[in-house]
Amino acid sequence: MAADMKDELAFDATNYKLLLIGIGIVILGFVLMSGGGSGDPEVFNAKELFSARRITVAPIVCLLGYVFVVYAIMRKPRNAG
Repeated sequence: MAADMKDELAFDATNYKLLLIGIGIVILGFVLMSGGGSGDPEVFNAKELFSARRITVAPIVCLLGYVFVVYAIMRKPRNAG
C-alpha cells in the first residue's frame, strides 16, 4: 500500500507563493487599521480614529487577504494526480 503512494507534498511552490502573498495582504490590512491613538488620555480625535481608511478600506483589504489565503490553500497543484 505504501509503495503506490506518491512522496509528494500537498502544496507546490505556487501554493506557497500565493499563501505568502495572502498573508502579506492581511498584514497590510492590519497596518492600515492601526494608529489614530493619542498619547494624552484626555484627548479624543474622532476624525482620525473613525477615518474611512480604518473603518472601510482596512477591513476590506483584510477580507480580500483571507480570501486569497483560502484560495492558496484550496488550489490543487497541476501535477497532482
